[in-house]
Amino acid sequence: MSAKTAEVVICGAGIAGIAAAYHLAVRRGITDVVLVDERPPLSLTSDKSAECYRNWWPGPGDSMVALMNRSIDLLEELARESGNVFRMNRRGYLFATADPACVPTFIERAEEAAALGAGAARIDGEYQPASADGFESERAGSDVITDHAVIRRHFPYIAEDTVALLHARRCGWFSGQQLGMYLLERARDKGVRLLEGRVERVDTTGGRVRDVAVSTSGGQQSISTPRFVNAGGPAVKSVGRLLGVDLPVFCERHAKFAFTDDLGAIPRHAPLLIWTDPVRLPWSKDEAAALSGSAEHRRLVDEIPAGVHGRPEGAGDSPIVLLIWTYDVEPMEPTFPISVDPAYPEILIRGMSRIVPALRGYFSRLPRGIVDGGYYTKTRENRLLAGPLPIEGAYVIGALSGYGLMSSNGAADLLADYIAERTLPRYAPAFRLDRYDDPAYRSLLDKWGDSGQL
Repeated sequence: MSAKTAEVVICGAGIAGIAAAYHLAVRRGITDVVLVDERPPLSLTSDKSAECYRNWWPGPGDSMVALMNRSIDLLEELARESGNVFRMNRRGYLFATADPACVPTFIERAEEAAALGAGAARIDGEYQPASADGFESERAGSDVITDHAVIRRHFPYIAEDTVALLHARRCGWFSGQQLGMYLLERARDKGVRLLEGRVERVDTTGGRVRDVAVSTSGGQQSISTPRFVNAGGPAVKSVGRLLGVDLPVFCERHAKFAFTDDLGAIPRHAPLLIWTDPVRLPWSKDEAAALSGSAEHRRLVDEIPAGVHGRPEGAGDSPIVLLIWTYDVEPMEPTFPISVDPAYPEILIRGMSRIVPALRGYFSRLPRGIVDGGYYTKTRENRLLAGPLPIEGAYVIGALSGYGLMSSNGAADLLADYIAERTLPRYAPAFRLDRYDDPAYRSLLDKWGDSGQL
């Protein structure tokens, strides 16, 4: 094995690239793999995630649920073998509404999810709360709760006017950094090499991958290889251009706010909390008048789309809370470091106070915290790409959107099946690039509906 050759070269050492290297080397026995990135592993956007996972996905079809179930199966296997080094839990996603008209929608979504393979729907059945830690004995499926007394008994910190909860159960979170480093260490133990550098060129003479040129601190080097994987994260489109392939993806900016919850507004045992109604931020009359008079800030008094969510962060008695609200979905070119609205922390605190009223205690003095973020790299219908490209030996694992950490093992498992020429799972066609060549699929795109993005 020469440093100038490889069976597979992977461009990108984010969670997608690392998972691909792990599944090739550890689970498929393809050990002569070079992982190329100009940055340290997991440092561009993979460490900016909310680190959550779910098998809760809408149709059409059950492909997303099937892939996510496979990915979660793999995460649970990794948790068991590692002693749960990445602290995986199954607290669930708790969707909440104060709109009685949304109650039938909650029931429909629970029943749809059950039909797609996410687990049984329990409508006002005997509710069993989730444990704060672990996942082995936890429920799957979902619980819809409309009994006000049950809501108050189990979730007294949620807004009093909440009329229904939907608790999706095979969901939770984990430490993405610990997961990624565990996968990387296992892969390197099997011979995967990490090369600090930038992929500058891919030789595809004759319509097949032949050679990859990488610029490093020591100069440019050439790696002869029959296979190249584009795992470029937010750069997946530009890496695709090196192959002469125009990938149908775009980027949306996202950010999160982490702060010390000194008031204990969000209990340490809480699940991921999601408000499903649009929100008008709670301002005083004077504040609203002042904001309305400013062209720059007028939007802060308008209704903001649904989806503000948050959760406790850290183990044990950690006082940290994460809040997220991706309401600005304008496509943009990725630039680093990202720019974030200075008002974002206050927007989050005020928005999240709609579901957790105790957060109002921070209105007079906002908590200090950290804002960071990255980009959701998405296809039009928000389904990832994992499979071959129209050049022999070229592959992609990308467009993992806002669900990269949760889907990376399922997507990498699928990609490794292609490269190792194994039997493919039935959901494989749903994630190939050439799905867009199918007229029936293109027609379906025009009436797609819910993309599954929180």
